[in-house]
Amino acid sequence: MHFVVCAKQIPDPETPPSAFKIDESTNTVVPAQGFQPVLSQYDGIAAEAALQIKEALGDEAKITVLSVGAESAQAAIKQVLAMGADEGVLLQDDAFEGGDSHTTAKVLAAAISNLGDVDAIFCGRQAADWDVGQVGLLVAEELGWPAAILAKGVEISDGSMKTTRVMADGFETVSQALPAVVTVSNEFGEPRYPKLQQIMQAAKKTVTTMTHDQLGLDPSEVGSSGARLKLEKLYIPQSDSQVEIIDGETPEEQATNLIAKLVADKVL
Repeated sequence: MHFVVCAKQIPDPETPPSAFKIDESTNTVVPAQGFQPVLSQYDGIAAEAALQIKEALGDEAKITVLSVGAESAQAAIKQVLAMGADEGVLLQDDAFEGGDSHTTAKVLAAAISNLGDVDAIFCGRQAADWDVGQVGLLVAEELGWPAAILAKGVEISDGSMKTTRVMADGFETVSQALPAVVTVSNEFGEPRYPKLQQIMQAAKKTVTTMTHDQLGLDPSEVGSSGARLKLEKLYIPQSDSQVEIIDGETPEEQATNLIAKLVADKVL
């Protein structure tokens, strides 16, 4: 069997707010100095789900990692390779820049079709930077495959995928025929951490790069040209908070003084 893990490289969530900057003229995030981008944490969990199924199947399965991004996104791919994936493909092209969830899914779906023999696609529940959570389902729509979202458990056997989904009021188990797409939630559990030897082996692996020409995509349909979502403004909100301490010898007196203050300010 052949599984695909979709991986995205994002700014390090541990970057302190003081180092986070926006170029408002271009509506882009300025890379923070001293902080390298990382694999989106939810995509790491999706990779763990695929790896556990691969291990259960033994030599019958392989995993290909796909990522849409710049040259630096090879680091995210190689992290999943170090975890145990077999091959990596970077979808890198100027035509892909400035896209949205729709165009990202279009590029991923074209690459998956190019692979030709994929049985299941594993995506994170959402990217940990924009938190949109649309790409997995849009890939399924592009391919015409069934999909299940927010999975806390995934099993594959006898040509079908059984998924335990996280619901607002509990869990739901669904089954769908392969090929299929699943987005894996954080309830699945933490991804494994590669050993040093695995990291060194992954660093030596070659990541294949593909462009829009190789995928048979029209540049007008991908990237900023094909995006349906237009980003009007990206900025860091300014907050001006004021704090006033309410005096009082006892909690009761403080409460009385607070009510008097709220009445005076016409809040109550």
